[in-house]
Amino acid sequence: MTEYFEVHERDGAARVGELRLESPVTTPALVDDILADAGSLWAGNREVPAGDDSQLTVLPHRAFPGGTAAEVQESFGVDYPDVDYPSVAVVSSESVDDQGTDAYAVSDVQSITGHGAALVEAIVNVRETVPTDTAVYFSGVATPRNVAVLAYAGVDLFDETAAVVKGTEGRYLTTDEAYFLEDLEELPCSCRACEKPREEFTREDCAEHNRNALEAELGIVRRRIRDGRLRDYVEGQARQDQWLTAAMRELDAQWGYLEERTPILRDAQIDAATEDTLRRVEIQRFADRVTTRYRNRFKNPLVLVPCSATKPYSESQSHRQFHDAIQWRAHTVSMTSPIGVVPQELETTYPAQHYDTVVTGRWSEDEKEFVAAVLRRYLERNDYPHIVAHVPDEGYRDIVGRVEDALDLEITYTVPEGGHPTDEESLAKLSDALSGELKYSKREREHNTVRAIADYVLGDGAGDDLFPDIQTTSRYPKIQVRDQADTQLATMVPNYGTLSFTLEGAKRWLESDAPTKRVEIDGFVPHGSVLAPGVVDADEDIRVGDEVVVEGPKAFGVGRAEMFGREMVEGTRGIACEIRHVEEK
Repeated sequence: MTEYFEVHERDGAARVGELRLESPVTTPALVDDILADAGSLWAGNREVPAGDDSQLTVLPHRAFPGGTAAEVQESFGVDYPDVDYPSVAVVSSESVDDQGTDAYAVSDVQSITGHGAALVEAIVNVRETVPTDTAVYFSGVATPRNVAVLAYAGVDLFDETAAVVKGTEGRYLTTDEAYFLEDLEELPCSCRACEKPREEFTREDCAEHNRNALEAELGIVRRRIRDGRLRDYVEGQARQDQWLTAAMRELDAQWGYLEERTPILRDAQIDAATEDTLRRVEIQRFADRVTTRYRNRFKNPLVLVPCSATKPYSESQSHRQFHDAIQWRAHTVSMTSPIGVVPQELETTYPAQHYDTVVTGRWSEDEKEFVAAVLRRYLERNDYPHIVAHVPDEGYRDIVGRVEDALDLEITYTVPEGGHPTDEESLAKLSDALSGELKYSKREREHNTVRAIADYVLGDGAGDDLFPDIQTTSRYPKIQVRDQADTQLATMVPNYGTLSFTLEGAKRWLESDAPTKRVEIDGFVPHGSVLAPGVVDADEDIRVGDEVVVEGPKAFGVGRAEMFGREMVEGTRGIACEIRHVEEK
């Protein structure tokens, strides 16, 4: 059972945690300070035998004393205060197993650092094997340039060794480069070590600066994790070194590892500033769910329109003009990079209203290929009596044309060559293209929105299984879902475009054929939250942010997941889920 390390916040595989010593330390962090606080041992170059499964382990540099004071004294012949210390197991990334310790130091990091694929394989193997609430320690490799990517991949603890050694060798480290000290006419930093005049700046000062720069970078990483925006930062930081770029892309290929750890919703905005954004879990997950779970329920034609800078799209000036021309006579789907396609019912669903992108008026080939692939899969799944493309020339027309040819479709284009979708002529052509089409009602739109969100969040067909006979109240997007007896079942959450269930809604969910996300708890009645030690079992497909049913011998409730399913079961500390409604059995 982990006693000293607890994860508090998550951003994909990266975590902000607490290492509990006399003075608690917030991770990702440098281990040197932790060791100093704990009363560290200088272990010289003593080696740990391969396969050693002792919880009392010694690292090549400094070590957590690991265990009680009596165990430390017996093993090392030194006297320590009568306190406990966290335990660390030294493991190889190729042959790691669960040794019941608080942290795991990876012994072969030197051989894999600098090689993107090897690094990612090592981290994934370790993190998938050891318990979810233990820390992973990489010794002797962290620099200001690489530590953000390492933390993003899932490493919690580092040391100053590499940064200090490079400093004593005359290498001045920044987040983007390693300079020879003699090549610097001035110092590009204002830390305490760099306050000296350039001519008085020594290699010892350089080592101190390097450590300061590493600490500062870890501070940025922790802040980014708390904000849910580490990936935005890493996409830029990885560009500073080719092997870091390779590591990030190799990590993106580890879909199962990242997807399990990535929330299905959050407040943070996605900055789509590079083409690597297309490979983000949130983007790929949205595209996958739209093309495998969403099903159009309207009988009207489809109108493809461009996205807008304003989110949700329907609140933008351009989309209001489109709406005035369409007049509820067609189903609107927005095309956008990096999201792909966004049906109107899912315009508020994360991340459709939580991204911003660089607008140049030109689409890259990767963007065209991605959006065209998503649009093709969408149209293969959904049938329409007629398709209208109300899109401009730049990029959009090319994408639609590729899909039109691939699926042998006949698509009507309503924006003249060189024209703009909001031009008077374009809007008139759009209105004419829908002449004679019947309007759908506000009620139909709201019911279809609720069912579409249920499909997206819970699984294919969930909307019809859960809500075959509903009524909706309030105004879009704050829709309340009620049954025919006027009992509230759920509420649409406009901030994230998801559903929040009541107890009656949760009971209907369990009774339906819709896929459930269930957390089994021990014999207690939770109030406010369920901690991980109280979880008996949980569905493995639960993700952070998912709506979950909580059930135990004494209680039935509904709430939102704060851990992914496996972490709820393995975890020994922390909040597994927040409870919204609960009743005692």
